[in-house]
Amino acid sequence: MLLTLIRQEVLSHLMSARFFAAVIMTLLLIVANTVVLIDEYERRLADYNGQETAHRQKVEEAQTYSALELFVERPPNPLSLFSTGLEKQLGSTVEIYYSLVPLISSASARYLTNPFLNLFLKIDLVFIFQVVLSLLALLFAYDAISGEREAGTLRLVISHPVPRGSLLVGKYLSAMVCLLLPVFLSILSVLILLSIASSVQLRPDDFLRIGGIVLTTIVYLSVFYLMGLLISTISQRAATSLMLCMFLWVVLVLVYPTWSRFTLNPVGDTRAEKLSVEEQVNQIWEEVEREKRRFVANSPLMGKPPWFNLTGSGRVAWGDRRYKIDLKLDAQSEELVPHVQEYHRTLSALEIRLAEKTALIREQSLASTDIRQARWDELLMKLSPASLYTFATTAWVGTDLDGMFDFARATQRYHQSLIDYFHDKEAFASRLWFAADKGSVDWLDLPRFHFEREDVWVNTQRALPELFVLLFMNLVLFMVTVLVFIKTEV
Repeated sequence: MLLTLIRQEVLSHLMSARFFAAVIMTLLLIVANTVVLIDEYERRLADYNGQETAHRQKVEEAQTYSALELFVERPPNPLSLFSTGLEKQLGSTVEIYYSLVPLISSASARYLTNPFLNLFLKIDLVFIFQVVLSLLALLFAYDAISGEREAGTLRLVISHPVPRGSLLVGKYLSAMVCLLLPVFLSILSVLILLSIASSVQLRPDDFLRIGGIVLTTIVYLSVFYLMGLLISTISQRAATSLMLCMFLWVVLVLVYPTWSRFTLNPVGDTRAEKLSVEEQVNQIWEEVEREKRRFVANSPLMGKPPWFNLTGSGRVAWGDRRYKIDLKLDAQSEELVPHVQEYHRTLSALEIRLAEKTALIREQSLASTDIRQARWDELLMKLSPASLYTFATTAWVGTDLDGMFDFARATQRYHQSLIDYFHDKEAFASRLWFAADKGSVDWLDLPRFHFEREDVWVNTQRALPELFVLLFMNLVLFMVTVLVFIKTEV
């Protein structure tokens, strides 16, 4: 009997205008948007390759160790076509400097070819599933019970020896089969387009991530169908059920995820704390100035560092607690070279230690302000299944906040490898730190930066909490719907 009910319901859905509209609308949106997203990904990939080339050229142009300008780029994630997340909201360029520990907030977007292109909305594929298919799920469910009750066919079906629970299961399974057809057709279309685009290189484990996105989509659509089924069970008329479903969809999908971000601010006004952090950092770096004065007072060096009383030609460029020196010294300055070398060796060790201390303070401040606010917003948004779906899919793809932390940790490891490289070369105490008149630095053995996304099992662990909450919602909604339907008079 259950199979007969499912077959009848499936045929009814397949022959309906809303199923035809669901398939056509979803396929058109997905295919058209995939073409646009692939083109945008190719542009971002070209920007990434161009910046990598420019960064290598800057390295090759440096004649001394201190003149090194080292930048690293976060490569574009090919799966960001499915769920963009924070991929384009946070910068992708990070400067690596020995006396500056990179943090997640250090990434810059200043190297975008045309930042004004970000004014134009580009919708990722998950957003289409989130908005369009959740609406279709409610449209499939709103008259599942109330429509038959209004038409009188529900009483006829119940008069047969069909358990009410089996009737609900039949309606649920048949509707999910029909809802998943446009999902699978869309995913298949996307994979075909990605296979044609030679610029998009998917790894074998990327298909597992796509499978995770599909699984999350199924569970997400099931939540909205069961919501609509519950409303349809409670409502006496299909029109009432439709209005309630539309109201619920607008609140859960469009209004709440945006509104919830502004309802709770657990950290308050952070300007005072951030100002205090800057004061602490400035006080820490005052130790460098004291050490400079002490060193100069006990050496034959005179004048303002790092040029001192050296004679010759060259250039000195100053930045925020950093400098680049490329000098060509004359014979009169040779006797001062050992003292300058000792100066840079001493100061660099102090700057590295203070940079780590500064980074710890900034990291703690960031965790207690901006990151804490982001975590609270994320927690509050998870009261909506639409937001749960967003967070789960970004976790599968690796464009969530944890994915951005992965890149930040990779830059910190590379920063440490640069310091180790300088120590191995004895660069800080070398003449090549500040003068290239007797040869220049050979950068062939400079460590290369390489960033790999986390293993798929790490993404799975990050996506499972949201997925389990969606599964729990399914269970609760189905149980409530069955209890209400059993006790409802037809």
